[in-house]
Amino acid sequence: MMLKKRKITCLIWCAALMFAFAMVNTGRADDQKEPSKDQSQGGMSLGQAVVLGVVEGLTEYLPVSSTGHLLLAEHAMGMDSSGKGSPQDRPNAKDAADAYAICIQAGAIIAVLWLYFPRIRRMLRGVLGKDPEGFKMFLNTVVAFLPAAVIGLLFNSLIKAYLFGIWPVVVAWFVGGLAIFVLERWREARGARAQRGLPLDQLRWNTALIIGLAQCLAMWPGVSRSLATIAGGVLVGLSMSAAVEFSFLLGMVTLGAATGYDALKHGKIMLQNFDGLSMSVGLAVAFVSAVLSVKWLVAYLNRHGLVIFAYYRIVLALLVAALILAKVL
Repeated sequence: MMLKKRKITCLIWCAALMFAFAMVNTGRADDQKEPSKDQSQGGMSLGQAVVLGVVEGLTEYLPVSSTGHLLLAEHAMGMDSSGKGSPQDRPNAKDAADAYAICIQAGAIIAVLWLYFPRIRRMLRGVLGKDPEGFKMFLNTVVAFLPAAVIGLLFNSLIKAYLFGIWPVVVAWFVGGLAIFVLERWREARGARAQRGLPLDQLRWNTALIIGLAQCLAMWPGVSRSLATIAGGVLVGLSMSAAVEFSFLLGMVTLGAATGYDALKHGKIMLQNFDGLSMSVGLAVAFVSAVLSVKWLVAYLNRHGLVIFAYYRIVLALLVAALILAKVL
């Protein structure tokens, strides 16, 4: 019965998501028939900013890939196409859209800062030599962050050139869904006692490094940084709740670094294409949506596993693939 409810919930999510994108795409088609002055010059409307903020906030910490959802939303709204307007009016539109898909994560980062401030304060006190456990968590977070920092700096341009597209995302959604099924079967085979796992304060630097290496898989859009780090945490022996919390803390550092890097590198391009008000609205909406999403995810995973997200990813991948082949998207 519970599995049936999960399947129904998953289908409802997918239907709602695709309905929203279909409506946006319909609106885009209508807009293309009679383009306004602002549209001919490119840009991002407040409505588009709200959509991206909701998508980012709700999906950033869920194991479904926020970047994949943002790329799909931008594609549906025509924000990734440099074909609108002249190159002089709309320079580097895809670069701007890809950069904003990263920088909008700032809203979700602030949400974790707010929700987990006591833990973060302990880490800061640890850096000052006033909390040994906090310092240990700080070191574990830094160690887990390093692999993504190195690989990201070395291959950032190649990743964006070849993987920031709809089809790579669809493939990653589907494969990630299958991976969740495998992970949940593995957890069941270990038995109830083994499933409880270790608390976060027992995480060691070498196991934190393994989680950091797992996070690198999420550089392929659609894989999901949350999925990679939660799965990595569970595989090294953490409890589900501990793996989720460490995923949040690690995400704060990783997403913060990625956001800062893209803001510095592509800030001018984003400002050429999007106005400051729209970008700010997107960040604010992302913050509120992320707070709600994190609270729900923690409560849900404490009672259930990841299986519902496997169904969601696979169904969504098949739906989007079908829509692309039908030339709806």
